[in-house]
Amino acid sequence: MKPPLSLGLSLLLSTLAAGATAWALVGCATPDTFTVREDFGSGFDAKKFLTPLPNKNTSVRDGVMWTHGASGGKYPPMVYLALDGKDLTLSFRYRHLEKGGMVWLFVDGDDGFGGTDHMLRVRLNRDSIVLEVDGHTYDKNHPLLQKNFPPLAVSGSLRTNEFLPAEKVDLTANEWRSVKLAFKGDTVDMSVAGKWQHTLKRPNFDATKRKLLWMQNGGGAGIEIDDVVVTQTR
Repeated sequence: MKPPLSLGLSLLLSTLAAGATAWALVGCATPDTFTVREDFGSGFDAKKFLTPLPNKNTSVRDGVMWTHGASGGKYPPMVYLALDGKDLTLSFRYRHLEKGGMVWLFVDGDDGFGGTDHMLRVRLNRDSIVLEVDGHTYDKNHPLLQKNFPPLAVSGSLRTNEFLPAEKVDLTANEWRSVKLAFKGDTVDMSVAGKWQHTLKRPNFDATKRKLLWMQNGGGAGIEIDDVVVTQTR
């Protein structure tokens, strides 16, 4: 399953605004000092997020962010968090409240040609984890070119897709699970709940990260997310 063209285009059109918003959210912070800490407690700050909160699918209840139901469109509800830094460590906890569903994590960043687009996608199914790397090029004959996807609005670059084989991981229990992605240069170290670890090295990772997106299919009962932390990778 891939996000529709309308999703991709909306991401492109929001690039400049998102970058400005991310800077504004942290005041005097720079890409070298950018941090986020959100436990969804009494001091919850909705301004950290690019998605208006609460909305029809997502709200904060009992000290966690809760997303449930259908978006009304082709794809599940989504929540965006502004980022502004290159070597960032991203972590959070999530929990399904019913059987089935998935959490699809997107990291968006600079495409290397002056625009912003998807960089890495991590799909957390109930029985597997799937990685997808999105690169960018001006080569119309690139072997990994994503077909039928228009050039990015800002940079004019074309998106490439690399799909890694699904890795079997048992995530069927409805329990809290920790997720961590640590970017450093062109490498990312990933882990999920002590059950899965993976290190991936790609040139396009060595760029500024601009957005973190949770796409969530959690049914009527939904999915809870808590303890979102973004820090500089040490």
